[in-house]
Amino acid sequence: MAETRTTYFSNIPEIAYEGPQSSNPYAFKYYNPEEKVGGKTMEEQLRFSVAYWHTLTQDASDPFGAGTAQRPWDHYSGMDLAKARVEAAFEFIDKIKAPFFCFHDIDIAPEGDTLRETNQNLDTIVAMIKDYMKSSDTKLLWNTANMFTHPRFVSGAGTSSNADVFAHAAAKVKKGLETGKELGAENYVFWGGREGYESLLNTDMKLELDNLASFYHMAIDYSKEIGFNPQFLIEPKPKEPTTHQYDFDVATATSFLYQYGLQDHFKFNIEANHATLAGHTFEHELRTARISGMLGSVDANQGDPLLGWDTDEFPTDLYSAVLAMYEILKNDGLGRGGLNFDAKIRRGSFKPEDLFYSHIAGMDSFAVGLKVAQKMIDDRFFESIVDKRYETFNDGIGKKIREGTTSFAELEAYALDQKQIDHASGHLERIKAGINQYILSVNFL
Repeated sequence: MAETRTTYFSNIPEIAYEGPQSSNPYAFKYYNPEEKVGGKTMEEQLRFSVAYWHTLTQDASDPFGAGTAQRPWDHYSGMDLAKARVEAAFEFIDKIKAPFFCFHDIDIAPEGDTLRETNQNLDTIVAMIKDYMKSSDTKLLWNTANMFTHPRFVSGAGTSSNADVFAHAAAKVKKGLETGKELGAENYVFWGGREGYESLLNTDMKLELDNLASFYHMAIDYSKEIGFNPQFLIEPKPKEPTTHQYDFDVATATSFLYQYGLQDHFKFNIEANHATLAGHTFEHELRTARISGMLGSVDANQGDPLLGWDTDEFPTDLYSAVLAMYEILKNDGLGRGGLNFDAKIRRGSFKPEDLFYSHIAGMDSFAVGLKVAQKMIDDRFFESIVDKRYETFNDGIGKKIREGTTSFAELEAYALDQKQIDHASGHLERIKAGINQYILSVNFL
């Protein structure tokens, strides 16, 4: 334990489970870490993580206005501010009882004039974090390198048109892998915020993709060299800040991984708001990754359907949480991954206590999603619907199609004299009403 700790949330108690009838704003209503669902505790199933950047460094600014967040550590600057944030982070994480946290390198330590100075700053703060972790139950879910904020990354990092930038990015990831090993990270994430292009008119796409694949292969090689074995994760996002990003969605990124022989080394960190920006639902991206054996971790948030950008709101949509947890449970959980709250408070929620309110809301939402999804799986709700809809593939010509034992000639002979094909209703509205019934049921909540 650190010798002295400054407290920043002294007026806020440790957050405990009090049940659905509680009116205490500093209590979980549905998230009971010790309650077993599907044979595991909620803590084991959900593996919640606090995002260092939104919780400790984000100031609630947006493209149209300065930050509004009031943080009791922001009167510090430089390394003093970085150290204060570590103190605040572990006080917050321990009070909210989050088993994991995540960070970018520059979230925890300021950049210096050179990469050497930046690394020295990192070494100081990493040592401090490691010391604090000794007396905390929280672990590092994943870390990553920020390669999108600084002007040097104007044209990307691993896909930059400038070889010097590629080298700088490689050095940052090298340090990130060393940091991950030092702190016992379960995963290492790549988010290609500027790994894309604004226009094809001045872009060599083939070179950029080749270089990005080479970058990933070097990261794998170095990780093996230092004896660090994280689960590597790619976080898809279609656009923003670039016009088109190469990790557009799970399907696009899967194709890239297979093309360059990387499929055995990577899984996906899927963010809800990124899915909607790609024109998909959250559960679509989770399903696409799951059926490919590549669902690794989740950034839990939601977007505003009325806005066209990445709003990173805390997840409170129970319908979405249920469908997401269904996919995660069908995946037999997230393995080494977790549910990381890559979410930020709204500009009008600027008080320190709002950090607690928002995380409690998100954790309760996914706890409800977990319980409802497990009940639906136990009842074979979706499975029965799908089995019934595709029952014509269980025998006769359908079974032959499914088993790959038929041909066009046989299928033509079968179809030529058919007078009518009978279709069954999809009953979609009935299905949605059934989901509502599960969510609203109090028998198991």
